[in-house]
Amino acid sequence: MNKKLTLASALLAASAVYAFDTWLGDQSIYRVDTGLDNGGNTSGYWFSYADDSDGGKSEVQWPAPLGNDYSKTALDQVIDYCSGVCGKAVLDKGDLSYDPFIGIGFNVAGENVDEPTKIDPADASDWGGICITYTSDISPELELGLGDFDSKIGYANPAATLPKAATKAVSKSIAWSGFAQPAWYKEDVTITGPEAAAQLVAVKFKLQNKSGSYNFNICAIGPATGGSCPTECPTSAIKSVRSASAVKANLTGRVLSISGVKSNATAEVLNLQGQVVAKGDASSAMNLAALDAGVYMVRVSGKSVNFSNKIVLK
Repeated sequence: MNKKLTLASALLAASAVYAFDTWLGDQSIYRVDTGLDNGGNTSGYWFSYADDSDGGKSEVQWPAPLGNDYSKTALDQVIDYCSGVCGKAVLDKGDLSYDPFIGIGFNVAGENVDEPTKIDPADASDWGGICITYTSDISPELELGLGDFDSKIGYANPAATLPKAATKAVSKSIAWSGFAQPAWYKEDVTITGPEAAAQLVAVKFKLQNKSGSYNFNICAIGPATGGSCPTECPTSAIKSVRSASAVKANLTGRVLSISGVKSNATAEVLNLQGQVVAKGDASSAMNLAALDAGVYMVRVSGKSVNFSNKIVLK
């Protein structure tokens, strides 16, 4: 008899208040706003993983340097460069007995406040599922990460297979019922997609195939219910303009000024949740004394400029 998982009353899950805002890669926002953060403010940050713990030698080759002031592996510059999370998955089987893989993901509730090495689950049922816009040289999977429970089901996590999208972006919306454990899994302890959603730890975009190199870009991701994933990936206009532009964000103490703007433009300051916390004419200095210390994004937009850059307020 199958032992279906039930959600224990003691489960440390975040409240399922629907507030997942669709993440768009061209907005220079480095964190997915899941709406289910556990209060520690650590949910939604993109991470990568690979098969090295099992003897594989796979890796992601990133098109831009990793790291920011808080993490050596942060994908801020990659997201700015790609208008998404993009790279080349270099799959190398090494000593594996199965096909090699890499994955990109984000945590739904974040690190446990008292035990940072533990990642809390959250009830994401109200999302209804997940929508995603992406490109990929091979068919990827969306996989539901369940933390410690992964090992109890032999890492046969509920997943949904996505179509290959090598030449043109694909947008898909998958209901929780569309996630299922792989057909090869025959053990007693099982879990459905909706059951996994009720105690979701992470959402993962996984590429697994024969050894080789495969390009990918995650352009947008959001909830299936009320979400709005675009049908196409954004253009690379921001990247190309930024590389050739003389526009600069200059910070003197808490006063921000923009140089190199030759026409009317608007300057906005956004926090890591993508919220605009200050706004003004790019030709005038902005006093940011009222903002908390931390990392912010400056975005300048106008008829002949589309620029973004990170600043750190101390």
